[in-house]
Amino acid sequence: MAGTESHYILPRPEFSKPVKLLIVVAPYYKDIADNLVAGAKAEIEAAGGTWDLVEVPGALEVPTAIAITDRRSHFDGYVALGCVIRGETTHYDTVCNDSSRALQLMGLQGLCIGNGILTVENRAQAVVRADPAGQNKGGGAAAAALHLIALTRKWGDQSKGVGFRPGGSFQIAGNSDGFPTA
Repeated sequence: MAGTESHYILPRPEFSKPVKLLIVVAPYYKDIADNLVAGAKAEIEAAGGTWDLVEVPGALEVPTAIAITDRRSHFDGYVALGCVIRGETTHYDTVCNDSSRALQLMGLQGLCIGNGILTVENRAQAVVRADPAGQNKGGGAAAAALHLIALTRKWGDQSKGVGFRPGGSFQIAGNSDGFPTA
């Protein structure tokens, strides 16, 4: 059982400038969501950060809310929270896979997202994982986002120096706009 295993936890990142995160939660299972949010808030505040909170109807809407917010606001990172409990149909697989895939794709595009959407077989598993005094998956998702923000701030402005730079004695004949002429 996962609750009996010991895991290494990275030290909490430190920030020289304030950090602000958006917690996006699907409170379908309100008690579980409330515990996830409590853990996330505590972790963000322990790192000296601030947060805003938005609720959406379900786990599938969490990535969409993050994408909309990222285009229109200025958050350093995002914490995705919710719970999907296996039911009798394949809807569980769709919700788990699609919400996770969407969050991962946004992460690969540079958004700092901690995924705390629980995907469990039953309510008992969710309760244990959401408990801030237990497995604290909400706090873990916030910590993941904070670590990604720290990484972005460390290397975000650096360039790999790939590509061509104008200069030297080589020039393409062109018009005044710099475009080659035929």
